[in-house]
Amino acid sequence: MKVKLFDEAHEKDLEEAMNDFLEELDEDQEVIDIKYSVSTSVFSEEQIYCFSAMIIYQ
Repeated sequence: MKVKLFDEAHEKDLEEAMNDFLEELDEDQEVIDIKYSVSTSVFSEEQIYCFSAMIIYQ
């Protein structure tokens, strides 16, 4: 079993990175689960988002 981690500042970037990875998986590799998370913080007056995901696969 293996994991692939993704961390992006924009949700579209995360989507693109994950789709690229999934397209590259071999036919004999199987996705077991996908975990998704969003976190936010405030720096000065700016709100910062972090979109992350973990793909668990064999």
